[in-house]
Amino acid sequence: MNFDDFSIRIPKIKNLPLPGEASHLKMAPQFRLEELQTARQKPKLTKKAAVMALFYPDEVNLTRLLLILRKSHPKDVHSNQIGFPGGQVEAEDANMMATALRETHEEVGVEPENIKVIKSLTEIYIPPSNFNVHPFVGVYNRAKPFLPQETEVEELVEVPLLDFMDESNIFIQEMTTSYASNVPVPAFKLNGYTVWGATGMMLSEIKTLLQQVL
Repeated sequence: MNFDDFSIRIPKIKNLPLPGEASHLKMAPQFRLEELQTARQKPKLTKKAAVMALFYPDEVNLTRLLLILRKSHPKDVHSNQIGFPGGQVEAEDANMMATALRETHEEVGVEPENIKVIKSLTEIYIPPSNFNVHPFVGVYNRAKPFLPQETEVEELVEVPLLDFMDESNIFIQEMTTSYASNVPVPAFKLNGYTVWGATGMMLSEIKTLLQQVL
């Protein structure tokens, strides 16, 4: 989709109710459902993080969504995975949106003042890392090159909106995780990558919202 058209339509999601957990569950593997059920029954102290789903125009003014491939870190359970720019809350952050904006600047070089935050999405709990993650949708109007943070970002994954919205890019793949071997996992196939887990669940909510306005 042409970015000019997209930038006119996307503000309409502001007034839509959040699809919430119903959209998350569409992309949740069975073991994640069991983990979430267990987590609800236990009081827990969680860490906090925020991420930004950033839409922007490419060099021919078509709309893209920015994901990143994270660097490999031995102690990070989310290393070498596809995700959104974002990270853990710091003491100086005024709120969760400030965290998402700061981390997006640090990881891909986009100045906070150049991002128009459109909507706050449903928070999601990630059991393996004990994080509550708060996603936001933002628009970056400039086709200015990103500056990936060398220590955190292995690769920028610039997903065409058309591919993201294409139902044929959702599939079931058998995967081996730290929980089990050869388990069926719902996932997106985007730019050649299999995107699943919490990122897939957040993408599902974004897609559900966009389907109502595009």
